[in-house]
Amino acid sequence: MTELNDKQIQILQVAEKLFAEKGFDGTSIRNIAKEAKINIAMVSYYFGSKEKMLESLIYFRTSDLKMQLDNLVKEALPPLEKINKLIALYVAKINKNKCIYQILHFELSSKKRAINIKSFTEVKRTNLLLLEEIIKEGQDKGFFRKDINVLLLPPTILGTFFHFQMNRPYYEAILGLKTDEAFDHYIKTDLTKHIQQTIKALLVYEK
Repeated sequence: MTELNDKQIQILQVAEKLFAEKGFDGTSIRNIAKEAKINIAMVSYYFGSKEKMLESLIYFRTSDLKMQLDNLVKEALPPLEKINKLIALYVAKINKNKCIYQILHFELSSKKRAINIKSFTEVKRTNLLLLEEIIKEGQDKGFFRKDINVLLLPPTILGTFFHFQMNRPYYEAILGLKTDEAFDHYIKTDLTKHIQQTIKALLVYEK
């Protein structure tokens, strides 16, 4: 997929907001053009269709994580520290882009239309390979167990995050998180640390 220009990014940001508020079916190209204050023909010119726009949005929101992970793999850090940084990156990324993940989850589960998510699948596959590279480094150095199911590590991370997010009113009440800032801070600190400890328990030999 080619690089997006500033106008395309602006349109995608508007589309993301509307998709999250009204749903994919409840949002029209006309709605997006009006909100973005741009000619409807220009929106169609850039993306062709609403489905293509969603594909571009998915790619835009997920592809830059690969660059961050590429840099992380090359860092001169112990494997467990790399894993902890990777988890912190993952959690911060999903928390920042909750809208697109909600849209994506709905679209994938509803199967109402054949959206080409090849680019998204490729991003996930590449991220998994980078994770495997860090795990193998830890195994070769004798830090990590040999029987790790790497494929199940991302759903372990994401599942914990999304359970917490989907039950937000419950956790806000019992943890006394009265503002968006307090909730996000808890995710960045306590929830991230809990996920790091969980993954560490799956990777490291019992003592």
